[in-house]
Amino acid sequence: MKVILILVVILAGFTALTLWRAAQHVTAAEAAYPPTGQLIEVPVNGTPVRVHYVDLGPRAAPPVVLIHGSSGNVRDWTFDMAERLSDRYRVLIFDRPGLGFTDIITPNTPIAAQANLLADATAALGAEQPIVVGHSFGGAVALAWATERPGNLSGLLVLAGASNEWSTGTGLYYTLLSNPITGPIMANLIAAWVPDSTVEASVASAFTPNAMPDGYPAHYGPDLILRPASMFENARQRASLLPQIQAMEPLYADIAVPTEILHGDLDTTVPISVHSEPLSRQIPGANLVVLPGVGHMPHHIAPDQITAAIDRIATAADLR
Repeated sequence: MKVILILVVILAGFTALTLWRAAQHVTAAEAAYPPTGQLIEVPVNGTPVRVHYVDLGPRAAPPVVLIHGSSGNVRDWTFDMAERLSDRYRVLIFDRPGLGFTDIITPNTPIAAQANLLADATAALGAEQPIVVGHSFGGAVALAWATERPGNLSGLLVLAGASNEWSTGTGLYYTLLSNPITGPIMANLIAAWVPDSTVEASVASAFTPNAMPDGYPAHYGPDLILRPASMFENARQRASLLPQIQAMEPLYADIAVPTEILHGDLDTTVPISVHSEPLSRQIPGANLVVLPGVGHMPHHIAPDQITAAIDRIATAADLR
């Protein structure tokens, strides 16, 4: 009995220390990487949702919306890509719900709800019918925008985007992290005890086989995704994506705006053969550009090709 009591005390102490360290991590992360843009409240079913956004470039220029991927935030785009576009486009970059500094709409916010929120935020900021660009998970949100709000965009760029059914599953990490019981436990343990070196290595792995640009981790703020609430929500969104993609696939044939699809041929995170190659056949008139030697982060490795694709869309949509 005494041994059991000692174990209970040790477990309680470890739990309290873990929660304290996780809370300290949240405070430190938000102090080190505060919001870089502004907040706008967008009503969703009568409830205001705060959306964090960055607004760059001439206000009267053609608008371009940039949507980040899984585990991301606006800083992924502001590292380099946004500045490349802001001389001739109005560039709007949003944190997706539950990530960065945008509120969760509902737990495990569906991609259709994310797309509608960002479309409403874009309209509220006076940017009508933007070119919508989505990377990775953000590509799925961009496709949801095109299928849910076809009259509210002028063009579409899917960048290494998740778009078609895959058979490899979610993986043990996201399965456990998205679970309502094990997820919060894991999220707090990771936030409390995972060292910074492990976080940076994980970020670098997203660029494989390409090198991560110098200064990227310091700008990107990977500690923001290690906040327990963001980790848990990100995992839930990842774990629930497949059935949403399956339901959306039949709608691609109705996408009528100019569409570009860019994808690296060495992307093992979102394989081109599973996603972008079939997508290019599903969307009428879509242009697929294969990026040789590029992995999952083409907007950092091949930015000129991304800029050129947006310019082609703008021309095809008569925006320039």
